[in-house]
Amino acid sequence: MIEIKTTKKKITILVIERGVELIRQLKRICSEKKFVIRAAQTIEHGFEHFEENEIDIMILTGSVARFGRIRGMEYLDIISEKSAATQILFLSSSKDMSLVFSALKRGSYQYGKLPIPDVELEMLIKAALIHQPQYTPNLLLKSEARKTSFEQMIGGSPKMIDVYRQIRQAANTDMPVLLTGETGTGKDLVARAIHQQSDRNKKGFIPIHLGALPPELVAGELFGYEKGAFTGATKSHRGLFEKAEGGTIFLDEIGTIDEKVQISLLRLLETRKLERIGGTRTISANVRIVTATNENLSEAVEQGQFREDLFFRLDIFQIVLPPLRERGGDIVLLVNHFLKQFSDDYQRDVVGISPDSVSILESYDWPGNVREVKNVIHRAVLNCTGGILLPSHLPERLQKTRKQPEKISLPIGCTLKEAEREIIFRTLKWTNNNRRRTASILGISRRSLYNKLAAYELT
Repeated sequence: MIEIKTTKKKITILVIERGVELIRQLKRICSEKKFVIRAAQTIEHGFEHFEENEIDIMILTGSVARFGRIRGMEYLDIISEKSAATQILFLSSSKDMSLVFSALKRGSYQYGKLPIPDVELEMLIKAALIHQPQYTPNLLLKSEARKTSFEQMIGGSPKMIDVYRQIRQAANTDMPVLLTGETGTGKDLVARAIHQQSDRNKKGFIPIHLGALPPELVAGELFGYEKGAFTGATKSHRGLFEKAEGGTIFLDEIGTIDEKVQISLLRLLETRKLERIGGTRTISANVRIVTATNENLSEAVEQGQFREDLFFRLDIFQIVLPPLRERGGDIVLLVNHFLKQFSDDYQRDVVGISPDSVSILESYDWPGNVREVKNVIHRAVLNCTGGILLPSHLPERLQKTRKQPEKISLPIGCTLKEAEREIIFRTLKWTNNNRRRTASILGISRRSLYNKLAAYELT
């Protein structure tokens, strides 16, 4: 069993492996007093551990390195740069020697052949700890991961916390990112957040709404053109890919571009080079590409409207943005945020929202998502003449769709505990699992609600 002299309370080893045999082996040879063994079956889950813990040793296996949205070699690049104190061990079978070579080039401290004897694994771990730097920060660590805001986005629901995690993962790579989701879910904010969190943040972020451009102008705007390339081209024009050199370009509504532009974009993704329309000079394009759509690109591919090869190049890392109706608890956060923003902008003294207004806002489905919330609160602040936002200040469509409370029927003979459990369960369901609202309706504190949820096993 490995015994190490260290000033740290415990040494943390993260194992990224699909099976359980390696984890069992480590638990067998590592003292529980000195080691904590953490496990992840995918590289994406491995990221989560780095965001929450300081990792001393990471063991990555060849069977995991080949798969996932983020490939193993890209992952090693990220860990080597962002968490330099983490010692990396790469374990693989003899058929993975090309992966082993790539891993060593990318910062893997040592490698071993699977299956690995206990003695050899012990030696690798001891050597890794001996050569571990005394102190280098883990730049992936996010102790504030559960805050209710991230960059310019507002939300603390589990689905938004997951979006924030994916943004940080995407920002640490240079691969194309595809953002999908309904209109108004904030794809532009996510694209900007990826840029701001990346190493390209000192260069430009250029967004372009492709659907708003006439189809015949898209190629010229993206790739540029030379003087005389077509009627009206009186001088040479640098395209947006050139202007975004070293930075990020955000292509919104990517599904609207025609076949010719799709071919040019595919070539740029494959070669990192472009040619202006009417030009012969090849121009390097060092730019990060983030695309977005509210359409189903898979269906567009099946219908022959979008190239399959381009779709696969864009869909390497996809982030799906949840509609607001699925983000329990985020509506009030967004309302309060926009209430303060517009109250400040118009120098109004709107300091709060009435309970009836909150009920209306939380009962509405918000088909326009965050953008619709912003517009509704903007109008409400302008209409509000006092310090409290009332139902009368809200659009009529919201008031008409107000959810009416359901009736709860209890059988004669049920106990008080059974009745209380049913009331809590049904109220929680009616509020779409909004615990703050549930506690308010039941007339108890949130702490009391949490205690009752635990007691009745409703968590």
